[in-house]
Amino acid sequence: MKKHLLACLLGMCTAGMLMAQTPVYLDDNQPVEARVKDALGRMTLEEKVALCHAQSKFSSPGVPRLGIPELWMSDGPHGVRAEINWNDWGYAGWTNDSVTAFPALTCLAATWNPDMSAAYGKAIGEEARYRGKDVLLGPGVNIYRTPLNGRNFEYMGEDPYLAGIMCVPYIREVQKNGVATCVKHYALNNQELWRGHIDVELSDRALHEIYLPAFKAAVQKGGSWTIMGSYNKIRGQHACHNELTLNKILKGDWGFDGVVITDWGGCHDTYEAAMNGLDIEMGSYTNGLTSESKFTYDDYYLAKPYLAMLKSGKVPMSTVDDKASRILRLIFRTSMNRHKPFGTLTTDDHYQAARTIGDEGIVLLKNASATKKSAPLLPIAGDKYKNILVVGDNAIRMLNQGGGSSDLKVKDMISPLEGLREVYGDKISYTRGYAAGRPMYGRAEEVPQSVSDSLRIAAVKMAKDADLVILVGGLNKNNFQDCEGVDRLSYALPFGQNELIESLLGVNKNLVLVLLTGNAVEMPWVKQVPAIVQGWYLGSMGGKSLADILSGKVNPSGKLPFSFPVKLTDCGAHSFDKLCYPGDSIKEVYKDDILVGYRWYDTKKIPTLFPFGHGLSYTTFAYGKPQLSSKVITEDGKLTVSIPVKNTGRVSGKEVVQLYLGDEKCSVLRPLKELKAFQKLELAPGEEKLVPFTISVDDLKFYDEAKQDWKAEPGKFKVYIGSSSKDIRQTTEFELQ
Repeated sequence: MKKHLLACLLGMCTAGMLMAQTPVYLDDNQPVEARVKDALGRMTLEEKVALCHAQSKFSSPGVPRLGIPELWMSDGPHGVRAEINWNDWGYAGWTNDSVTAFPALTCLAATWNPDMSAAYGKAIGEEARYRGKDVLLGPGVNIYRTPLNGRNFEYMGEDPYLAGIMCVPYIREVQKNGVATCVKHYALNNQELWRGHIDVELSDRALHEIYLPAFKAAVQKGGSWTIMGSYNKIRGQHACHNELTLNKILKGDWGFDGVVITDWGGCHDTYEAAMNGLDIEMGSYTNGLTSESKFTYDDYYLAKPYLAMLKSGKVPMSTVDDKASRILRLIFRTSMNRHKPFGTLTTDDHYQAARTIGDEGIVLLKNASATKKSAPLLPIAGDKYKNILVVGDNAIRMLNQGGGSSDLKVKDMISPLEGLREVYGDKISYTRGYAAGRPMYGRAEEVPQSVSDSLRIAAVKMAKDADLVILVGGLNKNNFQDCEGVDRLSYALPFGQNELIESLLGVNKNLVLVLLTGNAVEMPWVKQVPAIVQGWYLGSMGGKSLADILSGKVNPSGKLPFSFPVKLTDCGAHSFDKLCYPGDSIKEVYKDDILVGYRWYDTKKIPTLFPFGHGLSYTTFAYGKPQLSSKVITEDGKLTVSIPVKNTGRVSGKEVVQLYLGDEKCSVLRPLKELKAFQKLELAPGEEKLVPFTISVDDLKFYDEAKQDWKAEPGKFKVYIGSSSKDIRQTTEFELQ
């Protein structure tokens, strides 16, 4: 009995010793900060430094000695990219990495529906998790400043409030899968030309009012676990190791507790990287996309050179402890998170999410009749036409291909032509009309003029005998179009499409134009084309979404997330000298300041082709008189604006009710009005709903450059409520005391 008791006591002591020795960092039931502190205390200096740089093209090391795994990253933001080789930019050739292509983020922004953003984040997060990814490189929230920016299709438009609202549900839902979002490109990556070195100068007001709010929302409301630095310089320092934007604003003012990751090849200096807020360096000694490194990963700025600086005392040890702590926190949230779900890939739910987002994001720009006596061309009734001609390279093109890092390998892809044939059957005939060259990165295939001429002539000949012509055109993701690394060379449609449109109109007025682009385009023929649809890049279910809208199965409800200027020089960024855009190859000055997008067109009274927030429906909506809860708002108070909205048409539809505020008199320049709230609602025919909006003092503030803080000045404010930034249905006003 005594021996048994002694054995039990010894066993308890041994178990207690083992429990005491069990590392806290391995126990994911412990608080994350305790795990970080414990792991950090067990690491050598060399292990801490190793966390701070890549070990392959898309992974960074863990701590093998302690059983802490590496981090695996993947390009996004509208699909999980196919596997890349360990040490070069070639595709690995796997057979199990085909994914769902979701609509590009311009389309998501055009839904003006945070529920769609949540559905998007949930689905893409599940695919990233299934593929074993810890960090998804997206979403992108850079501001649409010029329609020439080749990467606009990856972003969420020209308005910081809209982008901020729409990115938050995406981030939250992705991260529920134990996959970090990497919000990009922080900051001021508003063009691709000279992106690796262009030095952006701008006012503090423009920085804080226009270019930073979406990133702030991503951090403080979305809780993004990582941020990607951009390639460009900001006031003389590269954005990936920038004292102002990373140390002061991101990690200081906003309290960001996550990891700053370079864009691939975005690091340029060891000392600045050590001191100015960079945590993980990826892709150095490459051009970010195509070239192979001559150096080992230990030659990165935050590798051996950083270790040497730490050992010599040139930079403090506190820098590496901070970086390693942040990276450990990220690892515990992602790769060492044993509570995360398993994920799924290319499921029916994911396809349905992609289709629904496309349905809600497609924008009906124009819908008129071909003749004065006929009805609008859209929707296309199946029994009205016997011969429907589909024209256009984009009707059959795989628009998930090309574009740089957004290139996707898809399991299924429904083209516009396939989608239309599913609905209209053998009434559909097809001809190409124009040729755009093969999908490729870094160059564009030249198509001989003779080929273009013959394709156009053939299309015109077939159009003469068609009851209806649907031209599916626009841009694609080749060089100098919607593509990473380069900007567009022209605001016009490429590949002779203007001539094709005019030729088709010459023989058949029943023309529906579908534009698949991530950018605004010039439209010299806009008055002659009866119906125009902005279709974006819609992903795997794109053909079904387009057919849903064109057939009337779904009532269009998308709204433009950016303005379409009549001509390029109407745009604020193009209204000054070349130093404003694209710069002199070294420096660029944002002379348009806070007047970006509709803020510029409204304030300068410049007509647009189609305004921000514009989008038609197959029904109509009437706006009643707005009611204010108070005519006065105090410094710490709020007020409510409510407006009745009624569906006055014959079919159910969704309307985006938009609220803008204007400061009637201010000591500084302010836009005529700024978006401060919106709500998307669905109404049956004859149904009316009261739409409430809450306005707080924060909505009235501008950034005071003298005080380096936000400020609202007492006085009158005007409320604009409407269906777009130009289609204002009702106004009212209140006073700030």
